[in-house]
Amino acid sequence: MSKLLGTWPVLPIILRSSDRGLRRPKSDQRWDNRVAALESEHYNLIREIYIFDMTNSRWKRFVAAMQKPCPELTNLRIFVEDNMAPPVLPDSFLCGSAPRLRELSLGSVPFPSMPKLLLSANGLVTLSFENVPDSGYIPPDAMATALTVMTRLETFRIGFYFVRSHLDLVGRPLPPSTPFVLPALTKLTFIGVYKYLEDLLARIDAPLLCDLQTEFLMDFNFDVPQLHRFIAHAEAFKAHGHAELLISPYLLGLSLYPKTRVVNHPPLFKLRITCGESDPQLPPLAEICSSFFPLISALEELQIGEHEHDDLPSTYWSDVMENAQWLELLYPFTGLKNLYLTHDITQRVYGAFQELSGERATEVLPALRNIFVDGFWSFEHMVQEAFRPFVAARQLSGHPVTIKHWRRENPKIDKYCPFPFQSHLLSS
Repeated sequence: MSKLLGTWPVLPIILRSSDRGLRRPKSDQRWDNRVAALESEHYNLIREIYIFDMTNSRWKRFVAAMQKPCPELTNLRIFVEDNMAPPVLPDSFLCGSAPRLRELSLGSVPFPSMPKLLLSANGLVTLSFENVPDSGYIPPDAMATALTVMTRLETFRIGFYFVRSHLDLVGRPLPPSTPFVLPALTKLTFIGVYKYLEDLLARIDAPLLCDLQTEFLMDFNFDVPQLHRFIAHAEAFKAHGHAELLISPYLLGLSLYPKTRVVNHPPLFKLRITCGESDPQLPPLAEICSSFFPLISALEELQIGEHEHDDLPSTYWSDVMENAQWLELLYPFTGLKNLYLTHDITQRVYGAFQELSGERATEVLPALRNIFVDGFWSFEHMVQEAFRPFVAARQLSGHPVTIKHWRRENPKIDKYCPFPFQSHLLSS
């Protein structure tokens, strides 16, 4: 490879290395040919590096080859294998300077001194750290300091592999009274404990944000004022009007979509709360929704369903969700007009609606106009009978509700469209 590079004109070099998805065994010879470019005298011509098959045997040689500046480097992606626990990247990686870097994506790579490198990379557009191991932990104040130089940053992702107690968050310097504005940031993804995100968001602001995805791990405190402030300052989130709530023993998910329905539009906001399968102790659904009351109260459409990858035990709903809890869950949705229920959820929730008779008819969901029920036509008679007392009570109160059949053509294909309008009237 070194000889070959010497015969070429002076051209930019793109280095790619990946054996993912290939049936052939990993080839160290191919790796040797690729890494030779890093070790040659032509390393200063390298523009992009993409390595998706890093192993322990290759790590040491790669790190040694990267102990020098790459002045033309614009894109760097490194993903190590799942079963690998590499040593941390040293401060001398890239000589601590990457002035032309536009994208930095690391997967399972421990790089605790990375903020020092980022201070020189003020032209970054994409910054991503996935499955950060415990040895690569970066304090939120150090992360925020590095972000303050990134006026062009559009996408930021950070996710921790381990659920760390983060006791060192106690005693951290107080955030500034005025957060630093990231003027170009449109997408933020976070996976970890809520305290880390709260500390980070207290230091930054993103008025152009239009895509926020968070996943809290084993973390049930929903006092998140900084998250609420961060969302409130983003203009795009003021246009939300539809939501999807997914339920399983190990995962709760809340997604918000634009008020104007757009097919295949990703959610504006996506919250996931997960726990281990060995100890499923998720927080009450009502607590999740109430904590986001300013967002929830403005919603006009809501779909409630089960997480498609989970096989719920037959006793799950009776043990976890009683009628009173279903009603408590729906209380914050004061502006809701259309409620979509999947087949299994309908069977669990109609008992709660049967309790809403007489004066209680408008106690929950006062603005409700339609309930869309997903299921087979053989399900129709049971639905009509189950909701009849509630429908009659709403009719007498002057706030009529119509029960309609909602048939999803292909929910797996409709990944980003949880409300396909294929509905038919069941009862008036």
